[in-house]
Amino acid sequence: MKAMVGVSAPTAALGAVLLAAAPAMALEVREQATIKAPIEQVWNQIGPFCAIGDWHPAVESCNLRKTGKSQERDLALKGGGAIQERLIGLSADKHRMRYTLLRGPLPVKNYNSTIRLSAVDAHTTRITWSSKFEAKGASDAEARKAIAGIYTSGFDGLRKRLESGQ
Repeated sequence: MKAMVGVSAPTAALGAVLLAAAPAMALEVREQATIKAPIEQVWNQIGPFCAIGDWHPAVESCNLRKTGKSQERDLALKGGGAIQERLIGLSADKHRMRYTLLRGPLPVKNYNSTIRLSAVDAHTTRITWSSKFEAKGASDAEARKAIAGIYTSGFDGLRKRLESGQ
């Protein structure tokens, strides 16, 4: 009788356990927009961590607080609900902000996001808003769609504020 080539039952069982215990794959969303305003003018709207309350149409208000060495913001959402986020990196020189979601009604967990600006020319700025996260309580597609919608409505709010001269 020939020996069977393959995986033993205990090895196969261990492999199944390891796969079941593996962390979920991170999802990514990356949206870009162009704003007809100089990079410093756009950064002045985005750079202050709580300024999102001035330009994002879904945000009713923002309250900034210090927790140890960290800055956190509490966002009150229009129509109800709240989001808490922590600033994890800010570079005015690189026009980049990184933050993480602490709590909120979004269908995501382990959410980390970056907003980055780059000058297209002296009067135009490209904004890239990206994130990595896992879906929570929704399909991957639904979670991606929710996050992409937040970013695109934020771009619309920035355009309205900066391009109309408000």
